[in-house]
Amino acid sequence: MVEIIAIIAIVLAIAIAVILILAATKPGTFSIQRATTVKAAPEKIFPLINDFHQWGSWSPYEAKDPAMKRSYSGAASGKGAVYGWDGNKNVGSGRMEILDTTVPTKIVIKLDFFTPFEGHNTAEFTMLPQGDATHLTWLMHGPAVFVSKVMQVFINLDHMIGKDFEIGLANLKRLTEK
Repeated sequence: MVEIIAIIAIVLAIAIAVILILAATKPGTFSIQRATTVKAAPEKIFPLINDFHQWGSWSPYEAKDPAMKRSYSGAASGKGAVYGWDGNKNVGSGRMEILDTTVPTKIVIKLDFFTPFEGHNTAEFTMLPQGDATHLTWLMHGPAVFVSKVMQVFINLDHMIGKDFEIGLANLKRLTEK
């Protein structure tokens, strides 16, 4: 019996070591980006992103917990606008603040997650006119802390978060192409 326990302990120790080694090989930063073309002017898309009060109409995260608590502070929209949330396990809790805007082509947001995992990232929305359409990009980037690297051993963050970005971009497209 003691031998079996020792073998299990050794196998478990080796498995943990392999996971930690794999995690250590992951990059120190991450970047997730999705883009689409919208048949609308940037001026039509920009206000939906620049005003956190409008996010309920398009953000995929709003639908993951309709009962989540939301708070708004700072500027009504644009630079200095702040949005806080506290929700279920699907959305956790966090805070966003618009750091910079270039009307109507770019919005930069400081994105802080508090639960279920702490994270401090930057989100950027870029709207570049292309004739009668707009090339719309949603980018999130930031440091990959060690816990994030361990998660990346098991989960493809680009695929997981990228799906949400694709839904959000499709919602923006639907709303603005009407």
